[in-house]
Amino acid sequence: MSSIGQQAAVITRLEALKSLPRPVYGQLDSPPNLKLGYRHSHPWVQLSHAVEGVLEVRTDSGRFIAPPLRAVWIPAGVTHQVFCAPDTCIRSLYIDQGVAGDAPDHCRVLQVSPLLRELIRHFSTLPETYAEEGPEGRLVQVLLDQLSCAPEVELVLPLPAEPRLQQLCRGLQAQPESQESLADWSHVLGVSERTLSRLFLRETGLTFRAWRQRLRLLSALPPLERGERVTDVALGCGYESLSAFIAAFREQFGSTPGEFFRADSGVSRHPAY
Repeated sequence: MSSIGQQAAVITRLEALKSLPRPVYGQLDSPPNLKLGYRHSHPWVQLSHAVEGVLEVRTDSGRFIAPPLRAVWIPAGVTHQVFCAPDTCIRSLYIDQGVAGDAPDHCRVLQVSPLLRELIRHFSTLPETYAEEGPEGRLVQVLLDQLSCAPEVELVLPLPAEPRLQQLCRGLQAQPESQESLADWSHVLGVSERTLSRLFLRETGLTFRAWRQRLRLLSALPPLERGERVTDVALGCGYESLSAFIAAFREQFGSTPGEFFRADSGVSRHPAY
């Protein structure tokens, strides 16, 4: 089947799915494990992560980035799009709200422990109508327990609702390496730099400088995961030197690029300097 035909088949299956066959759903060949790049929502919680590659979920409020060993939690009813490279391997789950616990009602990125990753992998091999009583049901309960205590990580780029800031952010996202300052953008948008600065903090919770740095660092994750040279990635993201990039990366993520991906050495490729 062509990719277009496969996409159409996936859409048909999703629209036909009025209720989950079990409280947790997501087998290897099921729709949750295929990328749906159009805007859509679900009546269930969705958890998506990339076994290999970098997965991105976009909503009206932000961009949520999940390298291997991280996952995006998408609450029921939240409209979103999924983006990733063609060779990205996705594992996703749909979770009935009745068993999702007291999770926050906003999207977030979670740390996926090696145990949680293996639970998701093993669960994806079970039949859609797994036995709720017995070993399969107990595995699902452990999976839910591990999800409930998975820590949240700051792999999120908040997006503004204010129209002028949206224009600014679209421009920077199209060219993360851009060196245009807030003063430059104030001239483009016809508003004072002080007003823009105040709006930025109010709308995103970050200063302009911190937001642009996070954009650049999150933009660096896909090429780093593919194994591209850190020096090339640093320069491509707008940093003047490798040392400046590594310092910013360590400040944001608590590790160097090599350490960040080495922790997941069993799954992803290591970036080279």
